[in-house]
Amino acid sequence: MEWQPDEQGLQQVLQLLKDSQSPDTATQRAVQEKLEQLNQFPDFNNYLIFVLTSLKSEDEPTRSLSGLILKNNVKAHYQNFPPNVAEFIKRECLNNIGDPSPLIRATIGILITTIASKGELQTWPELLPQLCNLLNSDDYNTCEGSFGALQKICEDSSELLDSDALNRPLNIMIPKFLQFFKHCSPKIRSHAIACVNQFIIGRAEALMDNIDTFIESLFALAGDEDSEVRKNVCRALVMLLEVRIDRLIPHMHSIIQYMLQRTQDPDENVALEACEFWLTLAEQPICKEALSGHLVQLTPILVNGMKYSEIDIILLKGDVEEDEAVPDSEQDIKPRFHKSRTVTLQHEGGEGEEGEDIDEDDDDDDDTLSDWNLRKCSAAALDVLANVFREELLPHLLPLLKGLLFHPDWVIKESGILVLGAIAEGCMQGMVPYLPELIPHLIQCLCDKKALVRSIACWTLSRYAHWVVSQPPDSHLKPLMTELLKRILDGNKRVQEAACSAFATLEEEACTELVPYLSFILDTLVFAFGKYQHKNLLILYDAIGTLADSVGHHLNQEEYIQKLMPPLIAKWNELKDEDKDLFPLLECLSSVATALQSGFLPYCEPVYQRCVTLVQKTLAQAMMYSQQPDQYEAPDKDFMIVALDLLSGLAEGLGGHVDTLVSRSNIMTLLFQCMQSQDTMPEVRQSSFALLGDLTKACFPHVKPCIAEFMPILGTNLNPEFISVCNNATWAIGEICMQMGVEMQPYIAMVLSQLVEIINRPNTPKTLLENTAITIGRLGYVCPQEVAPVLPQFIRPWCTSLRNIRDNEEKDSAFRGICMMIGVNPGGVVQDFIFFCDAVASWVSPKDDLRDMFYKILHGFKEQVGEENWQQFSEQFPPPAEGETGSVLRRLDSLHPPKR
Repeated sequence: MEWQPDEQGLQQVLQLLKDSQSPDTATQRAVQEKLEQLNQFPDFNNYLIFVLTSLKSEDEPTRSLSGLILKNNVKAHYQNFPPNVAEFIKRECLNNIGDPSPLIRATIGILITTIASKGELQTWPELLPQLCNLLNSDDYNTCEGSFGALQKICEDSSELLDSDALNRPLNIMIPKFLQFFKHCSPKIRSHAIACVNQFIIGRAEALMDNIDTFIESLFALAGDEDSEVRKNVCRALVMLLEVRIDRLIPHMHSIIQYMLQRTQDPDENVALEACEFWLTLAEQPICKEALSGHLVQLTPILVNGMKYSEIDIILLKGDVEEDEAVPDSEQDIKPRFHKSRTVTLQHEGGEGEEGEDIDEDDDDDDDTLSDWNLRKCSAAALDVLANVFREELLPHLLPLLKGLLFHPDWVIKESGILVLGAIAEGCMQGMVPYLPELIPHLIQCLCDKKALVRSIACWTLSRYAHWVVSQPPDSHLKPLMTELLKRILDGNKRVQEAACSAFATLEEEACTELVPYLSFILDTLVFAFGKYQHKNLLILYDAIGTLADSVGHHLNQEEYIQKLMPPLIAKWNELKDEDKDLFPLLECLSSVATALQSGFLPYCEPVYQRCVTLVQKTLAQAMMYSQQPDQYEAPDKDFMIVALDLLSGLAEGLGGHVDTLVSRSNIMTLLFQCMQSQDTMPEVRQSSFALLGDLTKACFPHVKPCIAEFMPILGTNLNPEFISVCNNATWAIGEICMQMGVEMQPYIAMVLSQLVEIINRPNTPKTLLENTAITIGRLGYVCPQEVAPVLPQFIRPWCTSLRNIRDNEEKDSAFRGICMMIGVNPGGVVQDFIFFCDAVASWVSPKDDLRDMFYKILHGFKEQVGEENWQQFSEQFPPPAEGETGSVLRRLDSLHPPKR
């Protein structure tokens, strides 16, 4: 007997569906409660599918809503559906996939793919064959509905469809889909391409076997009059470029011509898909060869795509000039993620290198339009192509730029400024001759009457900050800084934001060049504190933190401290422990504390106490959650991570002064708990090890009693899978070593083999290699007898990773360690002596006793092999690296023993 609804039950369900469309929150709450009650009845879901598929008297939105509620039930508890209910739903779906209403067909399609993704593809064997059969139906609705469902299944389960688990249905499905590329209905053609597109990136075997047919079929659709079909053709070609470029190369000229047309398609969605082609092509080795003949056409098309569209301007409130008094709506504020502390070393010729991650926020910043659009894609494409073609791009661009930058229409002028910013990285060398004229023009644009022009000028100027700083300060740095500071106080929030970010970039480039202007800069930043709404306040913290990082101890002047600290501490007192705005404020204070050093002492106690409290609260909450997950919420670990990082900043800035704070708190116990957190957030351990290293340097007597407990944990965290955790653990071991001296001996075996393994691993990031080399050197310095026997296992990578580090304390202790190990095991270095010579030659001015050690080893080697062999040997030295003066030999000869 087929299931039939009970009239009274049906009326209840329909009333529920009507109520759930009400905007009233109380009604909504009642609906939720009612839903929970009804879900206790096994056949409630039968009613929902009945309304969706059979109750044609109801309006479509109500029927569709019934299907969506059913979909949520399937998602939440399909495994508890009685078998007869599950069967009824599946049957009804397949019988009604051809409903005359597109909305109902689409809802049934969503329901089918939701059931399929609950593991039902395996236990619903008739689903795919039936849907594929229904494609042959003469009824358009049945064909379209089945294709819609298949497209959703292909999107949700592409990997499973291409596996042995299902007996490889794609062998039938892909050839079938390809037949429909020629169908008379554009909607069906579009579904067919979209289905096949799901299998390109995963290189599904069935598609690779039919790849030439697929590409020919795409070419046949190139001129399709339907924009959705054109969009899917473009998307397919972009993915094929990544996966099967070998098959596209023979047709590359025509594909490029086609994409040039499509990038100008009247439908912006098609143009955006086509524009992705240039981004993807730029990553391919053939890019230069394939595109160089087309730059003359492509450049103006990309430049044209970089203008704001009319819709953009409306959405960005481009006509609103002053909005600084309007409070931000909370959804405008993107969640901030704290970037945990990673310990890095100073390099030759530059400041400390950042970790290996790439700056993602460097693109033109239309934040409110964070959706990817044609303007952003065109700008990104121009940026990557500038990096490929460098100066060769300029002959095609410069004639256009002149017309844009001085155009009377602000929209066109704005796009010209964006173009100039987009090419800054790739074309910098070629742009240098024009910058003395362009930079003043851009600085003038900072005063433009349109806010969107002022904000893009901030961004573009920040892209040329490196050049500005390389010129005499009065020529460009001073005027740029003066105008940017005015823009930080602009009446428009978007401009404030762009100016703050640009100023932070300028600070990073200019570093101590800013010291003469500190008073003026601080006045502006502090004034902005009282003026900014919520979102920009968070960016202002960043500008202040970056300023502190850039000028360092120069900030430690009573006058500056008096300006800066009161507003920061006022904010600090205003924020509750649960407020996420603490993150950027704590990061900012961490930089300020490190820069102010003893100048931070008057403020350190409450800041230190609160950080310890934050760590303690988070640990306690995590403990309660792990014991009773249904009673307690999981804590937000970011609070703890940021607090640990600020404690690191305090330890680094205050040095020995932190001693009394540590002695009066239980921080070592808390740190022990944090270090053991084997949880999903490696950042907790990463920040714990950074703090351990900083406390070791600042107040070792408090750390020493815990060493026996800490060392095994450090040893187990030397796992390069978590690069930053491993890096900070390695660094902390090196710092502990220098404090422990000979007493380190019992712990060497816990860490040495892992460190030797890491230094020999291919593709290890530079920062980790350098820290590993320093720590191995330091272990050898305090316990040469224990480490020297394995010298031949690490000496070569050790030398190559430390040759580019500038002279400093860490490098000094590591090289002393190597010299002492060579003293214990001279045979261990013979095979790789040439690398040792090269590393020694990287010293600019070693201390006298270290120079002596080098001299003795080099001299001993020279005497042992004889003059003639030494000559032959020294001819194999590598050539000097960029920026090094003279050959290795010349630099070694200057290491004669110092005159006594």
